[in-house]
Order: sequence, then structure tokens, then C-alpha cells
Amino acid sequence: MTSRSSTTTARPSTRGRAVARTQTLLKGRDGIGTVRRTTLPGGLRVVTETLPSVRSATFGIWANVGSRDETPTLNGATHYLEHLLFKGTAKRSALDISAAIDAVGGEMNAFTAKEYTCYYARVLDTDLPLAIDVVCDMLTGSTLETEDVDAERGVILEEIAMTEDDPGDCVHDLFAHTMLGDTPLGRPVLGTVDTVNALGRDQIARFYKRHYDPTHLVVAAAGNVDHAKVVRQVRAAFDRAGALGREDAVPVGPREGTRALRTAGRVEVLGRKTEQAHVILGMPGLARTDDRRWAMSVLSTALGGGMSSRLFQEVREKRGLAYSVYAYTSSFADCGLFGVYAGCRPAQVHDVLKICRDELDNVAQNGLSDDEVRRAIGQLAGSTVLGLEDTGALMNRIGKSELCWGEQISVDDLLGNIAAVTPDEVREVARDILGKRPSLSVIGPLKDKQTARLHESVV
Repeated sequence: MTSRSSTTTARPSTRGRAVARTQTLLKGRDGIGTVRRTTLPGGLRVVTETLPSVRSATFGIWANVGSRDETPTLNGATHYLEHLLFKGTAKRSALDISAAIDAVGGEMNAFTAKEYTCYYARVLDTDLPLAIDVVCDMLTGSTLETEDVDAERGVILEEIAMTEDDPGDCVHDLFAHTMLGDTPLGRPVLGTVDTVNALGRDQIARFYKRHYDPTHLVVAAAGNVDHAKVVRQVRAAFDRAGALGREDAVPVGPREGTRALRTAGRVEVLGRKTEQAHVILGMPGLARTDDRRWAMSVLSTALGGGMSSRLFQEVREKRGLAYSVYAYTSSFADCGLFGVYAGCRPAQVHDVLKICRDELDNVAQNGLSDDEVRRAIGQLAGSTVLGLEDTGALMNRIGKSELCWGEQISVDDLLGNIAAVTPDEVREVARDILGKRPSLSVIGPLKDKQTARLHESVV
């Protein structure tokens, strides 16, 4: 069990070194699950969660930059840069980076999202110093050689092609465009063939320098870790690279100013020779800071989060119209999306859409039953805890929480927020969100008459 704490320690400077400030954010029983944060001079934040009972550790660095921070001509630059940081530093070649982690049986990877990027390594606890050194070196010392930029371009174009070959994945990019249009959040994280081909080394290097300042970064480590040792190793690594920045630097504030989503009744169809039609019916959702997000999660789970959910029962179990059908939410700093996905035979697309629309309208008007809400709360609570059973998931939780919310929440408090959701709160958010006119994205081999009828699904 953990509890909130605000203990602050201002460590005295030694040999002229500036002061680092350490806080205990969550205090665990017997030290287990304790979360601490140290803010280094220059604004770099280091957060750790200690679990002495495990023999592994996951170390990651989160950058407060994603595809929404790109201009149209830079679309794909964040993801391109993610690839390039693995290509070599002044200290290590690309082979040296991968071989160092492979030699200790570790795992290393990275991912880029709309609002952040994360680089991480999972290793045995005894090899954590190596992981810290390698990942910090990648983040602070990348050389971004022109030949690497040119070579990696082909890899990224293949990744774009792979995504386009998977309509079940590609339809989510289409839905973002349907809802958000030609805006930073509406553009694909990977970029397009045209934008990736147009990106040059100098553009990417400027992007790197602007967005990888320590004030834009959060370092996170979870597992059998010692907070003070992690801080010392991270500080030493950034000191060697001269990357700690100014002592008076201020961390990046929250993103603001995105126009409100007013999309309603839009239909976008991408014709593809696929065996299935892939559809997403959806509407604006909630920002990640909205107090109603807990009720929204319960609503989404009850609608399409499991085998007992409304949509699964109506579309798959009772009628056999789809193998995969689910509801989901995407939340950003200042807006969000709610969507219902289904993959079905092209001839059944209108039947599937009608059932989905009818269920959304029904829940918007009449709400969910108390039993459905209780079941969804139980499912959401269980899946949340089960999803935190490894050090990688814990690192993701504390790193993303620090970057996106600037605070930590204990698992007990997280479960408490879910359990506190009432049926009336779920009904209220259902009326607000599901009562809006939806938009629709479809990928598949639809005929002209089928395409023309799709507008009926959003009327």
C-alpha cells in the first residue's frame, strides 16, 4: 500500500555544484512501491519506483515532443529522430548500442506518440548502470550523420508501407484525420511518404536541439533500483555530455490552444482491396485532465471493452457479424476522441454500423444499467492492476504521469477513483459524449452504392 507524501530534501551543493531537489511522492510500505522525484539543475526530472523484490529494472527517458509538435513540412520528424538516436553517438556506433544491451540479455526499444516519445531499456538490476549509460548517451550524444539519415529513410518508408498494408491499424490514422483534419493531431505519427522523403539532416538536427533540452525530458526507472544511485548516474551521464542546461531553466508547461472539436457527420472512405471492411464510428471525447475521464473509461469498457460488453454481445455473439469489435478512447492534453471499431465483411458493413449506432443512441438516451456499470468497474480495475505486473509497465506509468500530469497517483488511489464512479456519472457522460452526432472512417473494397449509403450511419 502506498500513500501520498510531499517530503522535500534540498541536497547541499558540493564543490560548487548546484542543488538538486528530491521529493518522496508516494511512500510505500517498507519501501516497496516508493516513488521519488529529483529535479536536477536545468530542469531534468528523475522519477523512480522501488520494488526490491524483483530482479529486473526498466530505465526510460521520456521527451515532451510528439507528432502534434510538428509543422506540416516536418510531419514525421519526431518518429524519424526516434530511429536516428539508435544509429550512433560520439561514444558508440549503432552496433555498439545494440550489442551492449544484447550482451546482458536486455531489451531496448522506443516509441513515438502524438504528444511524447520514450526510449527505454529493460535489464537485470545489476546491469542498470549500463542501461542508464547507453540510453543517456543516445539521448544526449547522437551524431545524426547524413548517411544514417539517408539509410534510415528507407526503413521508415518500409514502416509506413507496413502500416498501410494493415487496414486495421491504418483506419485509426484515417479516423484521426476524419475527426481532426489537417492539424498536428490529425496527421499520422509516421509522417507520409512525401514528408519523409523531403526531410533532411539539418531539419532533423534543429528539431533535435529544440525539443531534447533537459527541461523537456523526464527520466524514469522502476524495479530493484536505488533512487540516489540512479540520480547520480543520470547526472553524471548528462554532465559528461554538457547537457544539463541552465540552472534557471523552467520545464515546459502544458499544451494549450487546440481548437475545440466540432466535427460531426463527416465520412471518409479509403478504398482498398481487403477481405474485410474496417470501420470506426466515433465522436469527440475528453481531454486527459478532464475530471470525468474515470466515468468515460467505465463507459467505454461497458460498451466495448470485453466479451460481456454491449457491442461484443450485439455484433458478435448474437449476430456473428464481426470477429473484432471494441470501443476505445484517445485522450490528449486539450481534447480527446471516442471510437467504436469493427472489422466485418464488406456486405455486412451497413448492418454493423446500424447496430453500433443504435447501441450508442440507446446508451446516450437511457444510460447503462447499474449491473453493467459495476461489471465494467470490476473489469477496468482488474485489467489496470494486471497491466502493472512488470517493471516496464511501472516505468511507463510513472514516466508518463510525470510528463503529462506532473504528479504521481498510487495504485490504491487509482483503483479508488475507478471504484468511486457512480452509475449516474456514467449516464451523464454518456449523454454528453454519445449524444453528439458521430463521424465515420472506413477502409475496404466498398462499391459506389455502399459508399453513398454510409452517410446514413451518421445522420
